[in-house]
Amino acid sequence: MSGTSQAVNLAEKLAQFSERWAPRTVATYNGHDVMVVKVDGEFTWHSHPDSDDFFLVLKGELDIELRDRVVRLRPGEMFVVPKGVEHRPAARTGEVEILLIEPTGAPNTGDPATAARRIVI
Repeated sequence: MSGTSQAVNLAEKLAQFSERWAPRTVATYNGHDVMVVKVDGEFTWHSHPDSDDFFLVLKGELDIELRDRVVRLRPGEMFVVPKGVEHRPAARTGEVEILLIEPTGAPNTGDPATAARRIVI
């Protein structure tokens, strides 16, 4: 998949799956995957040594926990975790839908051994 040949409806893509913490690639952009994901609860503490981590909340409320503070994101808000910074996304008030942009092939946990496999929809 390289780019898209038509508009991508994110709500329709999100309706295709129910798994949590399992990103789905909906497009590619300059060597990056554009993904949607549903989350609930806490993810693991991790970092990405070679790339920043982009989060845009579509629905719900997401905390990005950093070791020295918490950044709370609401729908329409985004945050970029700088490369190498340890963080943990957490959805404590129910399911959250997020758009992520990551380099193609980058492990979502920062570690290929524990990363979710990439699924294209």
